[in-house]
Amino acid sequence: MQAIILAAGMGKRLGTFTEHNTKCMVEVNGVTLIERMLQQLKKYGITKIIIVVGYQAQRLKAYIFPTFEEYVNRISKKNICAYTPLNSDYSYSIEEVIGFFEEKNIKNFILINPDNPSGNFIKKCDSFKFLDWAQKKSITVIVDESFLDFVEGASMNNSLLCDHILKKYQNLLVIKSISKSHGIPGLRLGIIASANIDLMENIESMISIWNINSLAEFYLQICGKYECEYEQSFSSFLKERDIFYHELCQISYLRVIPSHANFFLCEVLSKYTSFELTAILLDEHNILVKNCSSKQGFFNKNFVRIAIRNRSDNRFLFEALKKMENNLLLLLNS
Repeated sequence: MQAIILAAGMGKRLGTFTEHNTKCMVEVNGVTLIERMLQQLKKYGITKIIIVVGYQAQRLKAYIFPTFEEYVNRISKKNICAYTPLNSDYSYSIEEVIGFFEEKNIKNFILINPDNPSGNFIKKCDSFKFLDWAQKKSITVIVDESFLDFVEGASMNNSLLCDHILKKYQNLLVIKSISKSHGIPGLRLGIIASANIDLMENIESMISIWNINSLAEFYLQICGKYECEYEQSFSSFLKERDIFYHELCQISYLRVIPSHANFFLCEVLSKYTSFELTAILLDEHNILVKNCSSKQGFFNKNFVRIAIRNRSDNRFLFEALKKMENNLLLLLNS
């Protein structure tokens, strides 16, 4: 089944509400009108949605929700054109993404691959399909590969960080944070690469002269000595991710979504809300888990994101979740 949302109007009758905004992006109780429509369509099982845009369409930047919201928060909501997968796992193919944005007048597209928080992954061959499409439509594509090292198989076989790829796609920028895979968030290390010289010079002009601290510089000098250990750690990680996934699937009140990253997105099905679950884990077990219910695209559903750590930490969390499950059973039987 297919639905069409007419979102081309200026909304003049709404007065000041649409003075600097489109009608579909007007918020009611913190939720935009178009988000409410998408939520209702999803509720009734409508999986293909066409959005007809017009007024201020040229200002739109494309995102896939739910997402890492630091990108989204950097621009005005009225300039966002968002695609929210309508399946329960929030997974998507590149064909679905292209189909959704085909008729929309977007100028920039941000793709996080693997995605955060869903863990969805787009293969390299499919990325080329997307880049060909975007190049024809003169769309600048920003690909964030910060979680790519956690994908099974050599990360370089999946990465777009390659001279000949960047030269072919002048509209492509690749971003990669080193802090995720190396476990060094405090050092603030990462890279951005593009063959678009003018754009890179413009970005460089906005960066401070001393943009790497001495600890980060020292780390870059020594990290190459440990490449073998680094690769071995990912082999161990892949095994641990599989073990932890099957453990979490034993928790009756969680629906665990398979992931290509170093975390699992889980829906809290019953007995607890995501807020209650994260609060109990923190208060009673000193475990911090991300409550994702407020993220755009979840429509206030109960989701949490659980990081994949080492065997002892993962087991400790599993036992805490199991204890909470047993406590529920005792309450139900009392």
